[in-house]
Amino acid sequence: MKLINLTNWFNHKKEIILLFDSIVAANEIAMMLNAQWDSCNGVIVTVCNEVAVNTAAQLCEVKWCHQGAEKAVLVRLKTDEFLQRYALGERNFHNANLRCAKLLSTKLSQINLSYAHLNMADVSQTNLTQANFTQADLTGANLRGADLSQAQLISTNLTQANLAQTNLRKANLFRANLTQVDLTNADLTGANLAQADLTGVNFHLCNLSGVNLEGAKFIESELSCAKQC
Repeated sequence: MKLINLTNWFNHKKEIILLFDSIVAANEIAMMLNAQWDSCNGVIVTVCNEVAVNTAAQLCEVKWCHQGAEKAVLVRLKTDEFLQRYALGERNFHNANLRCAKLLSTKLSQINLSYAHLNMADVSQTNLTQANFTQADLTGANLRGADLSQAQLISTNLTQANLAQTNLRKANLFRANLTQVDLTNADLTGANLAQADLTGVNFHLCNLSGVNLEGAKFIESELSCAKQC
């Protein structure tokens, strides 16, 4: 019987991520707290001393929260700056504010936009292969013709988004909200839609071959017009 090393188990410290509404401030606060900066607006700590965090935040005149809570929102990231940083090799833009951004026909593969705000953004015809949109807000976004193959869209809010002609092959949409989404001619071959909200989705000529629909919510959705072969 294999013995468990209890010393290592007890010494393992869970990482806590704190989000600030300024990238510059996050870097400064990480140094103040002797913590790790994630190169964006997050600070990684093993113990959250809220008195120390609040003091540092007041000194830097910023707001903060725990990741997954209210999500401190960054000042809107300008499209030119965003694209320039991506071109220079940066991929971590989690929690970025890109509301209404015009990013059509660009290459953003393997980008991390988890928890990001892309409400009403235009990312049509954009290469987003293997992108991470976990818990991002894409309400009303235009993704028509985008390549989202193998993308992570776990618990992503896609309400009323345009996903017509989109490549979603092997994408992970577990628990995603696709209420009133247009999936006309979209390709979801091998995608994971388990426990997704598919209320009022337009599946016209959508390819659902090999899709996992276990526990998905269908209300006023018409699957008869979808392709499943």
